[in-house]
Amino acid sequence: MTRSSWSVPETEVFAAAREAIDTGRSAALATVVDVRGSAYRPPGAKMVVPEDGGALGSVTAGCLEEDVRSLAADVLAADEPRMETFDLMEDDDVWGLGVGCNGVIDVLIEPLTEEYRPVLSAFEAGETVAACTVLASDDAAVQLGDRAYYDGTEPTRLSGAWPDWLASALGEPADEIASQGAAETITIEIDGDGTTATVFVDGITPPPELFVFGTGHDVAPVCELAKNVDFRVTVVGFRGASATEERFPAADRVLSTAPGRLRDELAFDENTYAVVMTHNFVDDRLTAEALLPTEVQYIGLMGPRERFEEMQTTVAEQGEGFPAEELHKLYTPVGLDLGGGTPYQIAHSIVSELLVVHNERTPRHLKTRDGRIHERLEIDTPGTGAR
Repeated sequence: MTRSSWSVPETEVFAAAREAIDTGRSAALATVVDVRGSAYRPPGAKMVVPEDGGALGSVTAGCLEEDVRSLAADVLAADEPRMETFDLMEDDDVWGLGVGCNGVIDVLIEPLTEEYRPVLSAFEAGETVAACTVLASDDAAVQLGDRAYYDGTEPTRLSGAWPDWLASALGEPADEIASQGAAETITIEIDGDGTTATVFVDGITPPPELFVFGTGHDVAPVCELAKNVDFRVTVVGFRGASATEERFPAADRVLSTAPGRLRDELAFDENTYAVVMTHNFVDDRLTAEALLPTEVQYIGLMGPRERFEEMQTTVAEQGEGFPAEELHKLYTPVGLDLGGGTPYQIAHSIVSELLVVHNERTPRHLKTRDGRIHERLEIDTPGTGAR
């Protein structure tokens, strides 16, 4: 597979899965379902492997993708899901030779069928859903690959004849994992019975929305980088002639409006982020005024601190003033201090700060971090009682 097909955003992986299902193209879906030790990709990482060649997405740094593609061909030929464990810690293991990931990775490879559509529909509609897939069970009623979808705490669709003890017990942990946008493998057990089921719970959350206000040359690099890290990007211009799709091909939408109409024409919620870079003092001020009272989590404002202080003075002189309780959402000068000054270096600074805020992290070197790079949830899965 090529670098461009390996490093695509998750939105493109889901789009490829939808296209395969819509067109009836035979394809397999490979998903990392568990990691012990260290690995490049966390649980939930996906790759779509069409039968007629090619692949989109990644489950490792590239060291196992060809092997997964070969296994996917076997899965499609047998029309049955398969679990494969890659032990990358043993030097004498065929999978671990020279790889250096220092972990054990479980990958579920399954035929991509209509059963997976609820995930794609939820993602496209901007909804959260938990896809729960059986990996192993002592109960013959459920088999490898059987899946349930949870919206809230109730299963919305079941593949196979799921026993009540398992379907009901999954609701609470599925809801918790989905709300965090996480992916975890958990084990459900019946108290005193010894019957267990191991289930991979994949929390699918909608991608965050990024509004970039401005149409200057520096907007395009921000759009490109933000799109590549799975933001859904909308460029908003205040001068119609320059707000075109041709100027910003990486954006999902390009719109033209006026600062005074932002809250009437655009929807902002807690999954929304904004970067204001019109380079026009009045437009920037009016945009910041419109955004601060909304649920937008992050407002990055281009320009030096002195410019914002002047902006605050101007607003105060008009008898209004920015709402003090909302100023914590405003980041100006926008971006992390990465030390760069070229357009793409500045764009990296801005998008890095977006990721820090979205992922609720504190910027620091990974070498100072204890434990895993990819965080894992601690899910309490008590026994379900007798059946």
